[in-house]
Amino acid sequence: MKINNGIYMLEISVNMMGKPSIINPTVIWDNDSVILIDTGFPGQLPKIREAIEKEGVPFNKLNMVILTHQDIDHVGSISDILKELPNKVKILAHEEEKPFITGEKQPVKLAQLESSLDYLPENMKTVYEKLKAGFQNSRVNVDNTLTDGEELPFCGGITVIHTPGHTPGHICLYLKHWKILIAGDILRVEGGLLIPAVESTNFDRDSNIKSMEKLMKYDIENVICYHGGLYKGNANNDIAELTKNLQKYKI
Repeated sequence: MKINNGIYMLEISVNMMGKPSIINPTVIWDNDSVILIDTGFPGQLPKIREAIEKEGVPFNKLNMVILTHQDIDHVGSISDILKELPNKVKILAHEEEKPFITGEKQPVKLAQLESSLDYLPENMKTVYEKLKAGFQNSRVNVDNTLTDGEELPFCGGITVIHTPGHTPGHICLYLKHWKILIAGDILRVEGGLLIPAVESTNFDRDSNIKSMEKLMKYDIENVICYHGGLYKGNANNDIAELTKNLQKYKI
């Protein structure tokens, strides 16, 4: 789906815990760069390639991947992309997320499952084993680490916003010229409404609330959510209201 000139939201079908769903990586394209933001689950490279080329963007010109965070539905096909386009693609992620992506540290969601492995039902133990294998096969080097407030000189300028909480190094990306927020997993769209991430999926609730507060500083008109797709509405007011509610019910 074309969002604006050179900005495309992909729609990739997935099966999440037995339920059909859609995830939404983003492609940003100009004369010098083709940038993919997040890479889907393991094994989804064919779908990603097809979706990119459907938008008229040459897949073989992909030269950068920005990972918003370490979760398997965001890093799952990165190693396949690197194999497909060897020595062409640079990987960028926040400095706090790097050791989880390279395999120096155990991904937080995997560690949470492992800590309660003895008490998990058999179906969740199967999920754990698949998740573990997926992460092992998705380990890659991070070429450049990102910091909060950094301005990337690509495609008219991309601002990095460190938004920890969902994971320690989660980031959003802000396209100032277009007033577009690429939200990763801090926000999602459900039933046409902009809502926060499911609380149980967050690593640190307090950090997540502070990250929502940080988003209020930006002039945002449209939000691309990895889960739920494009949100067009009064995003600034909605983010402020969501943040207020999270603060109100903070324990």
